Amino acid sequence: MNYTNQIKPISYLKANAAEVLETLTQSREPLVITQNGEAKAVLQDVASYNETQETMALLKILALGNRELEEGKVAPAEDVFARARSRTRNAKE
Repeated sequence: MNYTNQIKPISYLKANAAEVLETLTQSREPLVITQNGEAKAVLQDVASYNETQETMALLKILALGNRELEEGKVAPAEDVFARARSRTRNAKE
């Protein structure tokens, strides 16, 4: 992705905050805010932020699963389901 059009100085943000928020919501593209010519912050709409957080959570789960596979911490699916069925039966009693 090319964000060259999505880079604005902090003075632009200060002067156009409402417009910036509207654009973020509509375009769903992040905005890089600069201060003294250096990138200092990234703004994004709430929906995109939530999607990013959900994606990160899924990636962490996948990484944990891969680590457990590498460490040999696995069990056959049949055993896992049998254990779950047993727990369900015991909970009902």
